[in-house]
Amino acid sequence: MRAMEPLPTSEPREPPIWTLVRDVAVLQFKLIVDGLRDLLLVPASLVAGIISLSKTRDGQPGDEFYRLVSVGKQSERWINLFGALQNAPDHVVEEYAFGTADIDDIVSRVESFVVDEYQRGGVTKQAHDRLNEAIDRIRKRNGPTAPPPKSP
Repeated sequence: MRAMEPLPTSEPREPPIWTLVRDVAVLQFKLIVDGLRDLLLVPASLVAGIISLSKTRDGQPGDEFYRLVSVGKQSERWINLFGALQNAPDHVVEEYAFGTADIDDIVSRVESFVVDEYQRGGVTKQAHDRLNEAIDRIRKRNGPTAPPPKSP
């Protein structure tokens, strides 16, 4: 597949009509590919996370989940969802600056709040304890001496 090339600098600042039409069509295709990837990653990440938890040895989880995240990151670069911005006028690219914050920053803030609540012994401590119990059950089921599954 041919990489999208930026407009030559001698061209007017606004992209030609056919470049815009192409960029709209390509974005639609990329959105579909990105959505299908996300649709596959939701269950795959849960399964990989459970497998990584069940393969915990000496306090270190298995690496299956992070391998999947690495593949997801590579696919994100490959899809290059917003590559059409290279054809946009300069004033459009800078028009909607979100700053440097991202979803990870928001998650960190929420996580700090949850940790503070946990340390105070709030509701999150109960949730933490229940989650630890569930993880222990998963490990026991996948251990070498796991009992056979019960039949209905």
